[in-house]
Amino acid sequence: MKHTIRSLFLFFVGMGVISCSPQREREKAVMLPNIIYIIADDLGYGDLSCYGQKRFQTPNIDRLAAEGMRFTQHYAGTAVCAPSRSVLMTGLHTGHTPIRGNKEWQPEGQWPLPDSAYTLAEMLKEVGYVTGAFGKWGLGFVDTEGAPHRQGFDRFYGYNCQRLAHNYYPAHLWDNEEKIMLEANTGLAKVTYAPELIHREALKFLEENRDTTFFLYYPMILPHAELVAPDAYMERFRGKFLPEKSFEGVDDGERFRQGPYGSQPESHAAFAAMVTLIDDMVGEVVQRVKELGLEENTLIIFTSDNGPHLEGGGDPDYFDSNGILRGYKRDLYEGGIRVPMIARWVGRIQPGSVSEHVSAFWDVMPTIADLISVEVGSDGISFLPELLGDTKRQQKHEALYWEFHEQGGRRALRVGDWKLVQYNAWTEPMGPFELYNLREDAGETKNVADEFPEKTEELISLMAKQRTPSPVFEIRPQTVGNVQGLR
Repeated sequence: MKHTIRSLFLFFVGMGVISCSPQREREKAVMLPNIIYIIADDLGYGDLSCYGQKRFQTPNIDRLAAEGMRFTQHYAGTAVCAPSRSVLMTGLHTGHTPIRGNKEWQPEGQWPLPDSAYTLAEMLKEVGYVTGAFGKWGLGFVDTEGAPHRQGFDRFYGYNCQRLAHNYYPAHLWDNEEKIMLEANTGLAKVTYAPELIHREALKFLEENRDTTFFLYYPMILPHAELVAPDAYMERFRGKFLPEKSFEGVDDGERFRQGPYGSQPESHAAFAAMVTLIDDMVGEVVQRVKELGLEENTLIIFTSDNGPHLEGGGDPDYFDSNGILRGYKRDLYEGGIRVPMIARWVGRIQPGSVSEHVSAFWDVMPTIADLISVEVGSDGISFLPELLGDTKRQQKHEALYWEFHEQGGRRALRVGDWKLVQYNAWTEPMGPFELYNLREDAGETKNVADEFPEKTEELISLMAKQRTPSPVFEIRPQTVGNVQGLR
């Protein structure tokens, strides 16, 4: 059975709002802030103009930053989709969270979160929030324990399976447990662009819950490959990013719409169009919040789930998607895991502020718990003091840890300005290890492990303590340095 954080009764006694009257319900809605968490898919640290993008502009997200706080050292859960989202939902880093890698589930979806997992949505639902998720799930098929409606969400609309979310003109989407067939996309037809459907449902959720207290989780599928945007957006960028990059994909046959990416002769234009569409959609969410009179009682956070992709015609070097950072999606160098994060809360977060506070996805759950005055077990620390300008009260991480379960296994650990990285960690458990000083070398260009052997050994020992065994995402027993462990 799901464990609870604190009884709803005691919570509302503490808040002084126990009452069945409509007036008291309205007061409760004012006292508990609405929360909107928007997460782009494979958007790089440098893909927004407020983070340095030069080839195109993102004016709506830039405005969000100008009206709120922009974080410069925020990290995703890890370098790929499902485990990064598992970290976000559970507040546990990849050494502890139930889903630590991308793992398929038949006939559709990914390995499910277990019933024992306690999620951000469940925490909020227990104190009266209406919860909705719109976009890509990737943490359990509709008939498993990991389905959104079994992990705290009142409503889910979008792609359950992240593999099928590769295709932007799908045969179906899911509305909770109901399979919604998109008849206009029958055969080879490409008529119904799924992100637009999902966006309309997300906006509708805001309108339907304007008089309640809500949590809108909006995990977009943009700008993940395949690189496809509606014609109106493509027309704005055709011929502007020459020489173009062409990608030949799967456009028919048995594998069509089953995960392989479609062809795209204008990959550069398509990518710019997709990020522009993200920007417009974020702008519409913010505008709708304003129109509904909810600005002063709504915290909006925008971020990305990992670094930029190379698949399907992706060309992050052309767009300088990482800025000075090294690496891409699947890398545990900064470019694979450091992501943009912007937070806006009118009247509470200082407009135009910039934070160097080091934070990560596993901090989101304790931050929101802090915001609503509940207690929760987590690997993270609340960054609410940072958001509200109370920097003297802001705690700092002793260490941050990531692991990646493909390509021989990868691990990384950050302690202060020091970053330890190991590739082929499962196949070559004895090393080699790389050490970087991020304060002096944010681009991780100079491995200083040989210059600082004692610091390297210290971090190797600490890294070995970050993981608990997983029956699903196993690594064989191994010795790392002089430390036995990591199973």
